[in-house]
Amino acid sequence: MPDLISSIVDYYNYLIYITLMMIGLYAMIAKKNLVKKIVGMNIFQTAIILFYVSIGAKKGATIPIIQHGHGEGADEITSSVIKAAEYINPLPHVLMLTAIVVAVATLGVALALAIKVYNRYETLEEDEILAQIREK
Repeated sequence: MPDLISSIVDYYNYLIYITLMMIGLYAMIAKKNLVKKIVGMNIFQTAIILFYVSIGAKKGATIPIIQHGHGEGADEITSSVIKAAEYINPLPHVLMLTAIVVAVATLGVALALAIKVYNRYETLEEDEILAQIREK
């Protein structure tokens, strides 16, 4: 039993993403209201961002900045070997900053389209919108 508890504590972040991903996926598939689908999509995107940020983190590592890389003391730094394993990879974090911007833009466009759909069909329920489209 202690092994199970320690495993859960060690991998709690994975349980959080899986939970968030399933909530978002459920909302996108099962809900009939367009705003609920949009919120589900946003939850799903947030789970993916959290996943990538957490796999980019490393315990005991430092930021990839070499002090005194130029100028005074540069000869001492260049003569020693730089170990890449001691540094955090910044690429996943930078990519997720871009993903956050895309997620916000996607949310804004989706909500704007939901407003247009509501203005045209006077409902946000998927079944009612499809029924009105079939009538025409």
